Amino acid sequence: MSVWESLAVLAAGVGAGTINTIVGSGTLITFPVLLATGLPPVTATVSNALGLIPGSVSGAIGYRAELKGQRRLVLRLGIAAAAGGLAGAMLLLTLPSTAFETIVPVLVALALVLVVLQPRISARVQRHRARTGTSARSDGGPVLFGGLLLASVYGGYFTAAQGIIYLSLMGMLLDDTLQRLNAVKNVLAAVVNTIAALFFLFVADFDWTAVLLIAVGSAIGGQLGAKVGRRLPPFALRVFIVVVGSLAIVQLLLR
Repeated sequence: MSVWESLAVLAAGVGAGTINTIVGSGTLITFPVLLATGLPPVTATVSNALGLIPGSVSGAIGYRAELKGQRRLVLRLGIAAAAGGLAGAMLLLTLPSTAFETIVPVLVALALVLVVLQPRISARVQRHRARTGTSARSDGGPVLFGGLLLASVYGGYFTAAQGIIYLSLMGMLLDDTLQRLNAVKNVLAAVVNTIAALFFLFVADFDWTAVLLIAVGSAIGGQLGAKVGRRLPPFALRVFIVVVGSLAIVQLLLR
């Protein structure tokens, strides 16, 4: 890897760490850069997963204030994230690289629609609960657990835009602020990346130079993303999610 390629990978790591902490889809920055340096697709995916771990952890630490009081929820959903991430990592080594190409843009588009409509849907759900005297489950119930499990399978396979899917699912099924949900999303993403990366360490090839460059960049980006993301009001954060998600769909369709 040349000096210029190394700088490009480092910069991509910073961008990915920042974007992942705020919303997700950072892989859509790092993955094309790794391919441009000459790495094979699977090696690039594995190296990317390893390199993004410090960024995920850094982003979760940056959102630690919003994580207060959410320990039980994080532990419960973390089980789904870990199981799904491991399954996705295993699928990466067995399925063809085109396995998710058709369905992923559809999933991201649906997630964006849910993110946009979430305030209205939540208001309707709350009115229904007020009429029926029922209350929301603090953990989202089996629907959220199952949905995050499936989203984490995809996350372990490729990771691009998994954060948007997480936010849309939690926004629909949990009665909490978008910033607090974003904090949980960062922890779940860290779990998926770590589980998948640990699996890859023993069974797949990776490029240590790429891993280290992305790791340094994403750790820096995680802190930057936390500082920016935590200051965004709900509407601005929702707009940012939609913009990033729309760009992700375009890039996925053009791949």
